[in-house]
Amino acid sequence: MASERAACPRAPPFIDPPGYARHRPEATLLYQLVERYYPEFVATREAAGRLLPRYVQEEFEAYLKCGCLKHGFLRVRCEDCRAEKLVAFSCKRRGFCPSCGARRMAESAALLADEVLPRKPLRQWVLSLPFALRFLLATDPKALTQVLGIVYRTTSAHVLRKARLTRATGATGAVTLIQRFGSALNLNIHFHMLVLAGAYLVGAEPPVFRRIAPPREAELQALVERLAGRIGRSLERQGLLVRDAENGFLEFGPEAGGAMDDLIGHSITYRVAVGPRAGQKVFTLQTVPAREEEPRKGVAQYAGFSLHAGIGVEADQREKLERLARYVSRPPVSVERLALTAQGQVRYRLKTPYRDGTTHIVLEPLDFIARLAALVPPPRVHLTRYRGVFAPHAALRAAVTPAGRGPGARSRATTAECPTPKHVAMTWARRLKRVFGIDIEQCARCGGRLRVIASIEEPELLERILAHRRERVEEDPPVSSLGPRAPPQGLLF
Repeated sequence: MASERAACPRAPPFIDPPGYARHRPEATLLYQLVERYYPEFVATREAAGRLLPRYVQEEFEAYLKCGCLKHGFLRVRCEDCRAEKLVAFSCKRRGFCPSCGARRMAESAALLADEVLPRKPLRQWVLSLPFALRFLLATDPKALTQVLGIVYRTTSAHVLRKARLTRATGATGAVTLIQRFGSALNLNIHFHMLVLAGAYLVGAEPPVFRRIAPPREAELQALVERLAGRIGRSLERQGLLVRDAENGFLEFGPEAGGAMDDLIGHSITYRVAVGPRAGQKVFTLQTVPAREEEPRKGVAQYAGFSLHAGIGVEADQREKLERLARYVSRPPVSVERLALTAQGQVRYRLKTPYRDGTTHIVLEPLDFIARLAALVPPPRVHLTRYRGVFAPHAALRAAVTPAGRGPGARSRATTAECPTPKHVAMTWARRLKRVFGIDIEQCARCGGRLRVIASIEEPELLERILAHRRERVEEDPPVSSLGPRAPPQGLLF
């Protein structure tokens, strides 16, 4: 029997397509930091009597299993040459996982470009909020929905007015992506709105689009002042916000004081959340000269609010539209910008230097874990919102969106046509091909088609297969070590 097994020809080794390499999260610095310091962070919170919410704990636990073969995988085989590959499961979480965040980014952008946003000119509107409102919207989902409704109604009224239409005679629409993070891993709730640069005439068949010109600086300034006033008055009426002549602050009720409030507040205000330096400003590095603040075109500011509307997309610029959609739905953490100092502290490079020359922030490892915890969105809070003609039950949705789904879709379809099928999530292979031009469904060795032959999840079977794999193929490259941890007050360099 042993001789027959030895004589059996071995399947050829799998060859990855050019440009593709298996994701190995355990070899990344982010994974090593979470694996080493998350248990200590949990113990610190428990000692302080502030347990992490269950959804935050599940985020970290799922991330530590994401992309690791020992926690389950698919067996993929070429139908022609019989070469096999193991594909690890992903966590599919919405927090800080770079791999799943990139997957969601690619799928969201493809959905918007292919099925939601029509071939009409669009404009990106970005609204940033004062610190007090960032904290409120991060802890109160109802207030988030309320504020976003005010923002859309104010913006759409501006668009209709410029198109010389009213809410009775015209309709516009927007897709809002709620971004929860800033460049310094800080919690920063702000809105990226992809708004139609015009409006449809209600009652026309087919709908007629009336384009508008980009907003002028005076119009932007009036809009941001109108938004600040309407949002402030609405929250004041509910007793959530108290304003004086110069600024506003939150009015907390007797039930205030959530388990995450301290982490959220420190993350928003760029302060240390845990350890002996808690409450102090985060260390920063200035490695480029400071520069004078230059007025930015298409930006208006008022009372802590900032409104930007400088990026437009023409009707035929579908590739630009998808790139923009990827940018506004990108994950919060970039592993390429993450590094360690010689003393073991976490150094994170900013995407763009600040005006004072700041290019990096430096965090203690436990404070870095606290930043990640603050970025995890609460469950059942949608981060993509559809308004106007893009809303699920909008009367014009089927007529103006590329997918043609919505009320009246069946009546518009002829008897020979079938309604557009419901959106199906993109597969792993489709995402790779669309974003990176990599065809993982075709064998790079012989050109044959690849198919999934098994899903392996049982612990005993997992260990047997991986042990056999280690015996017959070269093991993965060793994972680098974090090294000893520096004392909290140690020098950075």
